[in-house]
Amino acid sequence: MLKKDDITLRAPEPQDVDFLFGMENDPALWYVSQTLVPYSRFDLEQYVFSTGKQEPFAAGQVRFMIEWNPKTPVTVGTIDLFALDAPNRRAGVGIALLEKYRGRSLAGKALDVLVDYAFNFLNLHQLYCNIEKGNEKSMQLFLGRGFKVVGTKKEWNLKGGEWKDEIMLQLVSEK
Repeated sequence: MLKKDDITLRAPEPQDVDFLFGMENDPALWYVSQTLVPYSRFDLEQYVFSTGKQEPFAAGQVRFMIEWNPKTPVTVGTIDLFALDAPNRRAGVGIALLEKYRGRSLAGKALDVLVDYAFNFLNLHQLYCNIEKGNEKSMQLFLGRGFKVVGTKKEWNLKGGEWKDEIMLQLVSEK
């Protein structure tokens, strides 16, 4: 487990299947993850049972559950490294927080922990993220953690019949 203050990043456990089932099957998030069909509970159970057995670079990803512990631990979201590229020492970052827990600095703390893990444990050289143009909260989150805007992908995603630009941000390790 990885910790900072009242935030813990931990591997998914069998008891997280219901949480993941709700999050992964939220159509409002599908356009971001390029999901086209719902996940079955069985698929998510298999994912949870297999995640601890694979080394992150072999799997190409690593997902953590974000647990907030004000007094009693509560799972508030997920944070991922995806498209792990060992030869080039880089990965994408994805984060999803349940709406009722947003605005409490929890995503920022989770991102701090993930960046430390990525740079100091996995020895990555850079991280990147993609944010829909107009998503000011996510832009503030990543810009506030030192990520820099490196480009705009024009008309990158189709959402509700409308093309949306996507902003790419990058954080390069100082090592």
